Parts: sequence; structure tokens; C-alpha cells
Amino acid sequence: MAIDPYELKRPRQEESGIATVVESLASHGANEIAHPGGTLLAHLERVQALLGAWGARPAVRLAGLCHAYYGTDGFPTGLGDTAQRDVLAAIIGEEAERLVYFYASCDRRFSYSHLAEPAGPFKDRFTDTVLRPPLELRRDFAELTAANELDIMRVNPDLRAQHGPGLLCLFTSWRRLLSDPAWQAVQMTLP
Repeated sequence: MAIDPYELKRPRQEESGIATVVESLASHGANEIAHPGGTLLAHLERVQALLGAWGARPAVRLAGLCHAYYGTDGFPTGLGDTAQRDVLAAIIGEEAERLVYFYASCDRRFSYSHLAEPAGPFKDRFTDTVLRPPLELRRDFAELTAANELDIMRVNPDLRAQHGPGLLCLFTSWRRLLSDPAWQAVQMTLP
């Protein structure tokens, strides 16, 4: 059986791209910012790896690696400015950057309870705009949120004890949005 040389190059190219993104995150201080999962950079790398283990497509994995770039509703420290989104897009691509912005923009109190509804409303905390995101975007968001929260729960038992039951309830309500590997990880990680 012949081996396609393109297939041999793809993982190396992807690894090189990830290394470039990690270097950029470190240059913005992500390796020095304290986070409930260790340093912010360590957390971001674990989220990206978890999404990869679940079989997420490359844009979602890159978004996982950069999901806190603009800060989030739960972690306000950002590395970049939403007024300069083209900077991150040049590094990770437009699709991944759009997902990073979408993730960062989430007004969690408003949006989480509606995410699994058909055409559920989603509030952008930066603009106060209420959107009706398509199902695929809501699935990407749910997958990224699960990877983010499960990583923290895995490395921080105190937070798992405090927030695990609530996250289990949330992710159960999002079940139809989560991939099977993500749902299995939810069941294995949360009480």
C-alpha cells in the first residue's frame, strides 16, 4: 500500500502551526498569567489537546488554544483587544478567530440556559447584542465550553467539588450539542 506524502506532512505542519500560536500566546504573557488550571498557557494547551482527543476539527482546536485571548465572562484577563481582531485572525485563521470572539463574547448568565433551544438567543457581552446563532456555531461553542470547564475540573479538585454538580446539570441540558467523546468526558469527570 502506497503512503500519501501529503498525509505525512499534515501532522508536522499542524504541529508547527500550533507551536507558532503557543509562541504568540507566550509573547502576550499567557505563560505568566495565573489561572485556576495553573498558568493560562498550560490551561489553553490542555484545552486544545482535549479537543483534539475528541476529534474536533482544526479550527475548533485552534479556538480552544486561544479561547481566552479576549478574556471571557468568567476570566476577564485578556491577551488581545477585540478592536484588533485581525491580529489573531492572521495567526489562527478567520474561522478559528470568529469562534474565539464568539466564545469570549458570551454573556453566560443570559446565554447558557438558552444555548440548546432551537434558535436559542445568545447575548454578546461586548455589544449587548442578542443573536440567534446557527446550530453548528452553538455546537462548537458547547464543545469548547465543555473542554474548558472539564480541564479546570480535572486539575482543580476544589473547584470540581464546588462547581461540578452545576456543570453536570448544564452539560446535561446541552447533551444534543456535545459530541459523544465530549459527553463521555463530562460523565467521567463530573460527579
